[in-house]
Amino acid sequence: MTAGAEDARPDLSGWRVGVIGLGLMGRPMARNLARAGAGLVVHSRSPGPVEELAHEGMEPAADPAGVAAGTDTVILMLTDSAAVEAVVEGPRGLLEGLRPGALVIDMGTTAVPATRRLAVRVAEAGCAWVDAPVSGGTVAAEAGTLTVMAGGADADVERAMPLFRALGARITHVGGTGTGQVAKAANQVIVGLTIGAVAEALALARAAGADPARVRDAIRGGFAESRILELHGGRMVSGDFTPGARATVQLKDMRQAEQLAAELGVTLPAVSLGRELYESLVGRGDGGLDHAALYRLFETSPR
Repeated sequence: MTAGAEDARPDLSGWRVGVIGLGLMGRPMARNLARAGAGLVVHSRSPGPVEELAHEGMEPAADPAGVAAGTDTVILMLTDSAAVEAVVEGPRGLLEGLRPGALVIDMGTTAVPATRRLAVRVAEAGCAWVDAPVSGGTVAAEAGTLTVMAGGADADVERAMPLFRALGARITHVGGTGTGQVAKAANQVIVGLTIGAVAEALALARAAGADPARVRDAIRGGFAESRILELHGGRMVSGDFTPGARATVQLKDMRQAEQLAAELGVTLPAVSLGRELYESLVGRGDGGLDHAALYRLFETSPR
């Protein structure tokens, strides 16, 4: 089941939705849900974003249990699997506050084994779990045009669909629990490796005496065209690496994909090399930059 951009934006009046994790992605997603009419209860590890959204009319909660107690649907937009596990199972976590029949939707990028284990814990509490990671970065999060990859039972994904339509332009129910995260792992492999390919190509152009910006313009529209060449290639030629998605997150995702492959007995040599490159980028102190900053590893002269 795939929903496209032509689907009308939903009216979420009467919904009470919790959002936990208010970083680069979580904040604009919460705002889009509020614009659609939902009442929002929000929590984040950092108090600043919570205070910011409280000034916009959203209800702050002191902890994940408080979010769960005040809503029937909770969206998680967290940095990694450890954060998701802590929010669900930790002290004052979701499991201490979930209402019977509540729906938990993990829209961050979480490891597949952790996803399936947490889904069982939530089911034992009489609630449902959908893994629905997203792609598109902050640009799509702000515009409400994210790509959503959902895994879970048919009825649970259908229940979540109005929320997904408020946040995304393309929504695909991939399959059972964990398959949304499998799709996101595949997505991040393609994103990470394609950023590397664009970075090397533009660095080669520069070293050979051509203007990387003009080379990028020349090859756009041909077989090399991609969203990565358009957006991340643009960041490379401008030198603006304000994060839409941080390099540290891309490294985490490459590691998760590599770990999943190892568990399955699959060899992914390009992923291993890509992971090493992102490790080098983060190791030199550039982890807080956009993942397009991988280009910096290949620059041969100062700007």
